[in-house]
Amino acid sequence: MLDLMPSLGSWRPAVSGQRCAVATIVGTGGSVPRPLGTSMMVSETGEILGSLSGGCVEGAVVEAALEAMRDGGPRLESFGYSAEDAFAVGLTCGGELEVHIQPLADGLSSLADESTAARNGQAPSPLALIRRLDGAGGVVVVHDPVRFRAMESTELAKLVGDHPATLFAAAAQVEPLLQGGRAGLVRLAPPEGCIDGWVTLDRWEAPRDEPEPQPITLFVESRLPAARMLVFGANDFGAALLPAGQLLGYEVTLCDARPAFAQQSRFAGADQVITEWPHRYLENEAEAGRIDARTVVCILTHDPKFDLPLLETALSLNLAYVGAMGSRRSHRQRIDALLERGTPAGTLERLHSPIGLELGAVTPAEVAVSITAEIVASRGSLHGVGAFRSLKDTSGPIHAGTGTQDSLTEEDSWTGTP
Repeated sequence: MLDLMPSLGSWRPAVSGQRCAVATIVGTGGSVPRPLGTSMMVSETGEILGSLSGGCVEGAVVEAALEAMRDGGPRLESFGYSAEDAFAVGLTCGGELEVHIQPLADGLSSLADESTAARNGQAPSPLALIRRLDGAGGVVVVHDPVRFRAMESTELAKLVGDHPATLFAAAAQVEPLLQGGRAGLVRLAPPEGCIDGWVTLDRWEAPRDEPEPQPITLFVESRLPAARMLVFGANDFGAALLPAGQLLGYEVTLCDARPAFAQQSRFAGADQVITEWPHRYLENEAEAGRIDARTVVCILTHDPKFDLPLLETALSLNLAYVGAMGSRRSHRQRIDALLERGTPAGTLERLHSPIGLELGAVTPAEVAVSITAEIVASRGSLHGVGAFRSLKDTSGPIHAGTGTQDSLTEEDSWTGTP
């Protein structure tokens, strides 16, 4: 739903007050064109806003949405690939989608301000939705996802029931999604029932012919301010990395202790340009709470007097990625120096050095591609960046991180120079 906010305020059916339904991808399997949380709006006259698959299933989703608006009830639709029926609705890529369709209720009216802000060019503020997908329905709008505490939320208690065990389980699963700016499915055991083999006392004592209680199913989607990329080193490689980082959606800061280097016009495209000793700047940003576990640090200064204190600070923080430029000889010297300064050997395993994937990169632009490729690989891989190869040399799903765990039906050349 959140992906539609920038356009919703100017969409004619919404502005004119037509009834609408929202269709959201809540489960995926195999290779799919769009991620969890992608939504499409359907008006009562059949107009649409957004897309779920690029055209493979939209027609069927529109029909289901119109039916949902007629009977007023939500529904879950599944789409896959059918080799037997060439005319069946499905995904030609072979993946599977589960789409939840919900007629819009008054509970979503508080999102109108977000649409207006986006239409007026304002930066979108942090926002999250917690939607209940099973029969009870309902939604909680969270305006501060990072600081949200499930156990203290009266709205969440009303959504899932105020049983302490249910709220505790919700907190354990919902809060990491909110604080990470991610989307995901959450399944909670109803307090009066059983799930995954655990049986409550109330359920044990209930008559055997009583229907099994169903789990509470929530879908969480969270939007946070852009994650930060901190680039240290005002040089050719830093200049090439700035737009590459912004292309990935990062808020990019360039930092260099040398004013004559940092204040060149070619770095003006950075979101921020800072003239400060790198390790001091990073320490101050951490103390001020302006970096988080999504922050990436790219050290391109290639100078021990900057690199070593900066690496000590960076490796002591909970960051998504820390990479440092240099030859393999420089890397060995850097590791020895950090060990002598007391950096634990285990901590050094987090350091990406020499920085970047082995792509044969030579020019600054090519090195920028190598670095951003490693950042993407490191944040999305279950096997480490060394497992990445060309798609033509691999088999299996293209989107390797997407699997049945997201399904409602399942249980839960500088860089390589020696």
